Amino acid sequence: MLYNVVVNDWDETTYVPTALGNGLLAALIAILLVSAVAFARLHMRMEKEKNTDAGSTRLTIRQLVFCAMSVALSTVLSNIKLFHFPTGGSITLLSMLVACLPGYFFGLGAGLMTGLAHGVLQLVIDPYVLYPMQLVMDYLLAFGALGLSGLFSNAKNGLIKGYIVGVLGRYVFTVLSGCIFFASYAWDGWGVLPYSMVYNGIYIFAEAGLSVVVLLLAPVRSAVGRIRRLALE
Repeated sequence: MLYNVVVNDWDETTYVPTALGNGLLAALIAILLVSAVAFARLHMRMEKEKNTDAGSTRLTIRQLVFCAMSVALSTVLSNIKLFHFPTGGSITLLSMLVACLPGYFFGLGAGLMTGLAHGVLQLVIDPYVLYPMQLVMDYLLAFGALGLSGLFSNAKNGLIKGYIVGVLGRYVFTVLSGCIFFASYAWDGWGVLPYSMVYNGIYIFAEAGLSVVVLLLAPVRSAVGRIRRLALE
């Protein structure tokens, strides 16, 4: 059996992965990370066609390590909560920023696969599943959207632009999930859509604002640039 049915403290019927379910999710994470590196290789090959100095296009252990470290570190940081709503949602210590780095380093495909891996790991560590489609929207689409950072991997100020787009992507799916699956939590006198937009916007955009401020610091920009060059060597 892949999951257990559990009634939580709010009398909600939730679904929690069993040991076998977690094992399959771990295998899925590994597949997604390997896929991320394959997309990184494709991205580098395309860049090499434009620029003969772009470097090797081999599938490297270094790329795999960078993607895996991003997933692991963003997960650790997601558990360092600067603020946490009792009914879900947290301002974390730059976890979304770290999750966006593979897209900025290796392009859109690698970013999306790594974002999905991050979402699956969140499902393993802290599952809150009421419906199958809510799982897809909250854990796969919302976190996967952080990989949209790869759209600006070669743009000027690409990390900030990509991070903002990735955060907006996550926000869209989170708001939709709130409207569809958590309408009963809407504040008195509030419509479902305004409630979901404000509620999810508070913690998502607060963290995004903090991250952008950090990215504007010259030492941080310099450090990210050095890490990117190391990742692409």
